[in-house]
Amino acid sequence: MPVENLSGRTIATYRLLARVGEGGTATVYRAEHDERGTCAVKVLRERMRSDKTAIKRFLREADFGTRVQHPNVVNTYDFGQADDLYYLALEWAEGEPLADYVQRCGPLDVGTVAHIMTQLGGALAAAHAVGIIHRDLKPENIMYDARTRTPKLLDFGIARDAQDDPSERLTRTGFFVGSLNYVAPEALSGALVEEAADIYSLSTIAYYLLTGEHPYTGRSPREIFSQLLRDPPRPLRETAVGARLSPAVEAVIMRSLSREPGERHPTPQAFAEDLARAAANGGPSSAAPAADTGKGEGGLFGNLRSLFGRKRDG
Repeated sequence: MPVENLSGRTIATYRLLARVGEGGTATVYRAEHDERGTCAVKVLRERMRSDKTAIKRFLREADFGTRVQHPNVVNTYDFGQADDLYYLALEWAEGEPLADYVQRCGPLDVGTVAHIMTQLGGALAAAHAVGIIHRDLKPENIMYDARTRTPKLLDFGIARDAQDDPSERLTRTGFFVGSLNYVAPEALSGALVEEAADIYSLSTIAYYLLTGEHPYTGRSPREIFSQLLRDPPRPLRETAVGARLSPAVEAVIMRSLSREPGERHPTPQAFAEDLARAAANGGPSSAAPAADTGKGEGGLFGNLRSLFGRKRDG
């Protein structure tokens, strides 16, 4: 079946110029608007337009985007239905996905990573302040302008409102949402996660930016899933060989990679501030390495073992 291309069409005053990206549920176009200039417009894919759950999730993403106002969050301009199309108009963010930048340039220095985390920590705090938990933080969902060293968070497609009635959830119980390399361990049961899950993902991103690798390195999704339930993350010093990262930097990152949510930094800004302090002087940090060794059978992670066969990446 040929891929739909709406280039040349106008949707609610947005002129679609070129198709620039495609995901599982939406296609992204570069567009022009008489007042806003260049924009990005997401359009729900043709096969999804009769799926009530997909429509509800798409419109929810748009609503969440309008609620989060921060310089490091891509601005949501407009959304709705025009004729037979559901659309979401966004700020055009300069640069490239952070994942592409790291793949092209290799691991980043600790000062740059701390600078990125400071901005993302503020963006994430703004989302949490209005009750929104992102749940899918990863370098692919962050646009990065290397010229200005500015990251911008986007894609609230699987975010949730902390005030939502659990009975109204759009994800089936027993299946987790997110990306396996960045998802917090407590999400693996499909339970409704709290803000601490985003802090874990933010720390995983920092780990990846510094090393080009992830804290868990299973050869398959099933193996990574098992490691998340059973094993502590690889210490940063073992992965960043030769990077000259101080013990203080490692302590900050490993604290928020704790498998127990209560042992992580209390807020994304606290994580970012602690990392910036450690990066600046390499001296004592308020962070402490995670105490959990992953060997206990009780508590949350002991209970999750029975869910091993009930997994889903994404």
